Amino acid sequence: MTLKPTACLALADGTIFYGVGFGAAGETVAELCFNTAMTGYQEIMTDPSYAGQVVTFTFPHIGNTGVTPEDDEHADPIAQGMVVKWDPTTPSNWRMTQDLTTWLAARGRIGMGGVDTRRLTRAIRQQGAPHVALAYDPEGNFDIAALVQKARNFAGLEGLDLAKDVTCAQSYRWNETRWEWPDGFGTQDAPRHKVVAVDFGAKRNILRCLASAGCDVTVLPATATAQEVLALNPDGVFLSNGPGDPAATGIYAVPMIKGVLDADIPVFGICLGHQMLALALGAKTIKMNHGHHGANHPVKDNETGKVEITSMNHGFTVDAQTLPAGVVETHVSLFDGSNCGIKVTGRPVFSVQYHPEASPGPQDSYYLFERFAAAMADA
Repeated sequence: MTLKPTACLALADGTIFYGVGFGAAGETVAELCFNTAMTGYQEIMTDPSYAGQVVTFTFPHIGNTGVTPEDDEHADPIAQGMVVKWDPTTPSNWRMTQDLTTWLAARGRIGMGGVDTRRLTRAIRQQGAPHVALAYDPEGNFDIAALVQKARNFAGLEGLDLAKDVTCAQSYRWNETRWEWPDGFGTQDAPRHKVVAVDFGAKRNILRCLASAGCDVTVLPATATAQEVLALNPDGVFLSNGPGDPAATGIYAVPMIKGVLDADIPVFGICLGHQMLALALGAKTIKMNHGHHGANHPVKDNETGKVEITSMNHGFTVDAQTLPAGVVETHVSLFDGSNCGIKVTGRPVFSVQYHPEASPGPQDSYYLFERFAAAMADA
């Protein structure tokens, strides 16, 4: 007896994938990307940088460790849905508080299993990140033509400012530090530096790393002006990760960053924050074919020759050919040579494309937070 498919993934080119649905029933349209990480599916689903995207996981064992609130990078899942090879199995992990399927259902996110994710990943690599419609119907009733049309009607992420959709509604303070055995998360009660973090879609663990590096962190919304940032008299300014097209977010973020740069204080950016800083310095960004999404990306530090194993999640990149005089490319991807870091010569202003807080190395890139703290101490 052949079971009727209960989930359907329709690509804009008319390709259809069938599978088994889990999580919340319904439909969504998004850009499809793939992530090669073997762990961290909960952190990936709650990473605000995945706004507007459905994630295909190339690792087949998704859901096997359940979920726990401690691993949320945001209050709710931001990715629109997930596509996996095998249906989530019964989880087994001492930290888990809930299974993945129940967690997704309670948060309105669609899951789809039973998919040939190798074939799907090859399609993404060959044609670029496609526009898709993902549907889950427990009865298995799908209007295929309508789903394909919805995928074709999806506008895509180019020109889209998504930071405004995932940023905080108002400013707040952050003092929670990184998780450490056996006590869990700690509290920074003796900070040495006052930092303003501009939230373009900040992951919680980035804020924890700043606190662990000795920072008293105040988080401001993505739309904050230079005057609002500088009114807090910070020792340094941090530009967070986030989703969408940096050129679109840059309409309001670039003037803010330029104002901060004029104040001559240390600036550190990650991911979208890196791209925002590059735009403010006069460089340009471009859309990538299928982006970088994974926890095994080798990045070379041009200054030291050291290779870091990094976590990445971005669909746009800084065009290194457009970097102006006085701005140096500090890091490059060893996968494709794309830009992964910049700095301003003679000034404590730097940024990286990857996520040094995500611990894929596991501590290969934490030095960047210490570098930021040292820059504030010197200033």
